[in-house]
Amino acid sequence: MKTLPFADETILSWVETHPTPFHVYDEAAIVVNARRLKAAFAWNKGFHEYFAVKAAPNPHLMALLKKEGFGSDCSSLPELLLAEAVGNTGENIMFTSNDTPQEEFAKARELGAIINLDDITHLDFLEKSTGSLPELLCCRCNPGPLKGGNAIIGKPEEAKYGFTREQLFEAYARMKAKGVKRFGLHTMEASHELSAQYIIDTAKLLFDLVAEISEKIGITFDFVNIGGGIGIPYRPEQDAMDLEAVGKGIEEAYKEKILARGLPELKLYMECGRCITGPYGYLVAKVRHIKDTYRLYAGLDACMANLMRPALYGAYHHITAIGQKGDLAKDRTTRKVYDVTGSLCENNDKFAIQRELPELKPADTVVIHDAGAHGHAMGFNYNGKLRSAEYLLKPDGSLVQIRRAETIADYFATLSYPGLKEG
Repeated sequence: MKTLPFADETILSWVETHPTPFHVYDEAAIVVNARRLKAAFAWNKGFHEYFAVKAAPNPHLMALLKKEGFGSDCSSLPELLLAEAVGNTGENIMFTSNDTPQEEFAKARELGAIINLDDITHLDFLEKSTGSLPELLCCRCNPGPLKGGNAIIGKPEEAKYGFTREQLFEAYARMKAKGVKRFGLHTMEASHELSAQYIIDTAKLLFDLVAEISEKIGITFDFVNIGGGIGIPYRPEQDAMDLEAVGKGIEEAYKEKILARGLPELKLYMECGRCITGPYGYLVAKVRHIKDTYRLYAGLDACMANLMRPALYGAYHHITAIGQKGDLAKDRTTRKVYDVTGSLCENNDKFAIQRELPELKPADTVVIHDAGAHGHAMGFNYNGKLRSAEYLLKPDGSLVQIRRAETIADYFATLSYPGLKEG
């Protein structure tokens, strides 16, 4: 069963002074996990993890990971600005975007970021937008039918991302002719993948491509970026990815496909997000109403604006019922089956469907697990919903606010209309 890293009494003390809903992240657990990832790939001298900012775009979390040596994987101008704010510049930024506007390429050049092109037409667009090509460039590979995808990203040949195999050879030849000196190769073909072999096979595919392109075009690659995509065990019965096994498997492939072929040493890059912070973030909410009609509904003060994965993907997120002071869930044996819902005017605004939980009642506290990535980050304001606060649980047990909750004034801030004001 999934457990919480904090006592029920601790959570209940939080909700007495911190309005729900809110997200909380476990700093100590994130740091331990970050160090574990680095240790699994310590065999590669140039290994570098670029935290996927889109997973949790909060500078406090980014700064925490920067202290562990992580760079920033960015895909937009605001994400570049966040990276810059925490001190990640130059080749500590990997800029991977699509349908990229001129101003975003310009900012990436200004910061000295590694630019990872998504399409062969972007080669000329980048040069025209910024006046020249950088010394270092990377291309995103879409392997097409050579590699199966997964449920979230889908089949690679149906995805909007990346170059075809044939386009890669043309692009690197053109880059060489235009004076580019250093080269990288990237792919990202799955999301939330729990198979270690899938990640290892991705690295093998890139290593083979490096060998082929190097020989045919006559260039030397600085690095390969095998992307992120490592999933987390959202369900209690699932096992976490064996990072050590992934690291070992990729090391063996590296020796076979790079070193044994006499190719120069390659730096190995990754851009994990979900598996870094995902398991160590929680959405804390309260039961607002219990409704008994054709089903039993537990309505929360949170909604899919706070965590949209269940509505978007039909994803499972474990829920722990805490209860109230003097009536903790662990002391209650009666269980019932609920749809756990939010107040959005959408019928798919559900955190769980027909989930067996300890009997709930209004004002009970619940904690939704594995909300540390693609949780708060995917929030929105549809239906006038306001995004919640974020807190960081420090190793000393203190709770530090790292983002305040939105207010009605925030919601109206971009509007200009007579008589419109907060409240």
